[in-house]
Amino acid sequence: MSSDVSDVAVTVEGLGKRYLIGRQRDPYGRLTESLWGAMRAPIDRIRRKPRETSEWFWALNDVSFELHQGDVVGVIGRNGAGKSTLLKVLSRITEPSAGTATLRGRVGSLLEVGTGFHPELTGRENILLSGAVLGMRRGEVNRKFDEIVDFAGIGPFLDTPVKRYSSGMQVRLGFAVAAHLEPEILFIDEVLAVGDAEFQKKCLGKMSELGEGGRTILFVSHSMPAVLRLCRRAVLLDHGRAVSAGPTHDVVRAYLESDLGRTSERRWDDPSQAPGDDLAWLKSIRVAPVGGGSGEEIDIREPIDVEVEYWTGVLGTARPSANLAFYNDEGVCLFISNDWEGRSAHDASGGPSVVRSTCRIPGNFLAEGRVIVTVAVSTFNPPVAHAIERDAVAFQIVDRSEGDGVRGDTVNEWPGVVRPLLEWRTETRPRA
Repeated sequence: MSSDVSDVAVTVEGLGKRYLIGRQRDPYGRLTESLWGAMRAPIDRIRRKPRETSEWFWALNDVSFELHQGDVVGVIGRNGAGKSTLLKVLSRITEPSAGTATLRGRVGSLLEVGTGFHPELTGRENILLSGAVLGMRRGEVNRKFDEIVDFAGIGPFLDTPVKRYSSGMQVRLGFAVAAHLEPEILFIDEVLAVGDAEFQKKCLGKMSELGEGGRTILFVSHSMPAVLRLCRRAVLLDHGRAVSAGPTHDVVRAYLESDLGRTSERRWDDPSQAPGDDLAWLKSIRVAPVGGGSGEEIDIREPIDVEVEYWTGVLGTARPSANLAFYNDEGVCLFISNDWEGRSAHDASGGPSVVRSTCRIPGNFLAEGRVIVTVAVSTFNPPVAHAIERDAVAFQIVDRSEGDGVRGDTVNEWPGVVRPLLEWRTETRPRA
């Protein structure tokens, strides 16, 4: 990835970051922490197991690459692969343990909800402060001010302290500031998942605009559709190492076809490491053909069960709902489904529990090819995702052209993202 040194925006050489894990917390905590801990004890006994040993953990290990001016690069990989750590090191939030990172240009970043904001200051004051941190004159910030406020949609709350903003409002303002204050290099983590669908669409459009305008963007995401749409190149991380880099479609395909993205079953045996919050967290997701056999490769004619298990904590009157989103390896959403039966909430009587929901997909419905499944556990009205794992499992649909499938004995290409075997009625009558 090297050419003229003058157009290199980011140089990463042998970058590493390690942490010491397993240390016990300071026993002298605050009174409020002790009281809160006592209230949470029933859940914590389920979700957390104390570590008994300490050891070094390399979140990043010998990562090297270059970004040129105008590059839009996606960083993908499983949870814990080192994606967020990479952006924190590049953003100078944390120091590297090894290697170097050289940045050439003004840097903007959006890594976590509220990053870079002073909670006691208002939205207006934080916009001006962010501009000053980036080295911009007040006049430059003022010229962008109305555009930032309009994009974020926080006009009525502009003079309210940011600490009173919801997480969604903080993300909207954070992205608007990062994208509009003319950074030459922009780092964005998976925080866009907090916003609503309309705002996510605005963000993706703005990022595409920035990339076309020559900005250098490093974008961490679990969403293969977003990475495929926005990024010309991608880097795949696994256990802190860069295992693949190159054109986006090639890297995404390598990810999905490898053991990293191939598995048809995921389990979280330790609740403390499972995706989720104190209301719901994932236990497992499994894909299996109804007739038995491997969940990795499934005959197009075979019905498929996608089974989701999750733990629930202390609920209100309704338990959460399991949600599934199905994509092909080009990032196209095939369909979504959930167990919100009858469009009404499930009864939550009985207290904390383990819930299993199974979605059955009929045979002769999906087209041949790889299918990637994102799972979430949510409540509705308003919609809140309590646990989510993007690209959780994947499986391959195979059409063997054996006569009783959709294509029959035909062996030529059959287009379409689904391939349903539909009922037809045909009538023939004499010509007049």
